[in-house]
Amino acid sequence: MTAVVFVHGTGVREPGFSALVGRVAAGLTARRDGLRVVPYYWGAAHGATLAAGGVSLPSRSGAERGVGEDAATQDPDDEAAATWGTLYRDPYAELALAAARGVPGAERPPGSEPPQRRARASLAALAAQGDAPAAELGPGLARAAVDLAGHPLLGPAAEALDPANLAVLAARSLAARLIGDALDAGSPLIPTGETRDAVITRIAETLGAPPRGAERGLRSYLLRTAGAMASRAVERRRRPLTEAAHPAAGDILRYLSRGEAFRDGLRSLVVGLEPPVAVVGHSLGGIIALDTLISAPLPQVGLLVTVGSQGPFLYESGSLPSLEHPAPLPPYVPAWLNLYDPRDLLGYLGAGLFPGRVTDVAVDSGQPFPAAHSAYWTNPAVYGHIVEHLL
Repeated sequence: MTAVVFVHGTGVREPGFSALVGRVAAGLTARRDGLRVVPYYWGAAHGATLAAGGVSLPSRSGAERGVGEDAATQDPDDEAAATWGTLYRDPYAELALAAARGVPGAERPPGSEPPQRRARASLAALAAQGDAPAAELGPGLARAAVDLAGHPLLGPAAEALDPANLAVLAARSLAARLIGDALDAGSPLIPTGETRDAVITRIAETLGAPPRGAERGLRSYLLRTAGAMASRAVERRRRPLTEAAHPAAGDILRYLSRGEAFRDGLRSLVVGLEPPVAVVGHSLGGIIALDTLISAPLPQVGLLVTVGSQGPFLYESGSLPSLEHPAPLPPYVPAWLNLYDPRDLLGYLGAGLFPGRVTDVAVDSGQPFPAAHSAYWTNPAVYGHIVEHLL
């Protein structure tokens, strides 16, 4: 039986760790019988903590502002990804645009139901279904639908847009709210763009949009203003931002300064397994796996898989603890499959640094960064490539 040791990435703690391992195990075993997934939960023993409760953090700081790229120079897919990045930070951004600049809908005949009332009724009916219509995006749909129904921008947006486009806009807002909440919570499982869009279609139809494709005109209109949205000021206080980002950033700093314990734990786990063994590491987990396999032979391991990992970049920049550029990979390091998402700014290439030793494979989740960095494990292509390379 092949053992697949899964090494998680930065910031992962319980209960997210168990959910992540369950998803990885399901994704792999569904594609090949006889696999045993063995998790290495280094976050519990070695992960960073704010030992003094964060007393080093100032209580306030200036605002941080995001700057959008010139929409005219962007690839359409990149433009869409940039728009989603903005929506994850502010799910109501499109509502504001529609209310302020939207293309007016048809005039309402005398005595007809106000569009805002229809929209609120549709959202209330959606909320009554609970979270099931968007289960793939995580919990919170019912609450999000109630909040959207009571949002002050819903009325002006309803007046500006026809019902079909309003339904799509509302569905996009709800999806962005759920994924944005998951990102804020540090979830290691972010759905792919394809899954997100399928849920949006389902919700939009529930809210009254015609089947697929009705959103095309609205989407292109909003994409033309993506740059304006992305350049809106986003104010965040330093303390909540640092506290939210700390586990991930702290884990990296802790590993680079005290990584031996991380590697010893993984080595001890692997030594106790019967071959064949594959080691799969996400993000920092890929660095831990790579460093461990470089530091000394582990003959049980026949495959290394790094996913969205910074190992190649650390090596090229002279920061990889176990190997300094331009030294080659030791001959005992096993076959290395390196999966990366082109939009994941934390995924790097290894084949050019280690010719003939690394296979780089692109996998596209359809998500912008940073969502792309957490969307690997909901992407079926990732599991397909891993299983294809297993012994």
